[in-house]
Amino acid sequence: MLKDLSVAAVLPASDISRARDFYRDKLGLEPDNPEATDNLMYKCGNGTAFMIYQTPNAGTAKNTQMGWQVADLDQEMADLKSRGVVFEEYDFPGLKTENGVATMPDGERGSWFLDSEGNILSIATMP
Repeated sequence: MLKDLSVAAVLPASDISRARDFYRDKLGLEPDNPEATDNLMYKCGNGTAFMIYQTPNAGTAKNTQMGWQVADLDQEMADLKSRGVVFEEYDFPGLKTENGVATMPDGERGSWFLDSEGNILSIATMP
């Protein structure tokens, strides 16, 4: 029943104004509700969307909270780096990044970065 429906992510922000600036300046995204003061709605490709809402709980998750699938990881990383995005380096069992990129056994490549609120975001290619 849910498998044919669109999904949307919900991300916390302790400072909604700072988050708006990050998503605009670093990721090139503008909210669909620019007049809002307690939540921001963003639409992305293929009918997907995400919301950022004001809460003191922001930045407490230690897992990837949202990600984008990209055709060219290296190009997307270069674009984001040129806007000041810093990619994380990880060295966990089964996941090690080199220059911010992890390559999975199935060929998927991914990178992670933090938004202004401490949320872990990713970009990844699919094999």
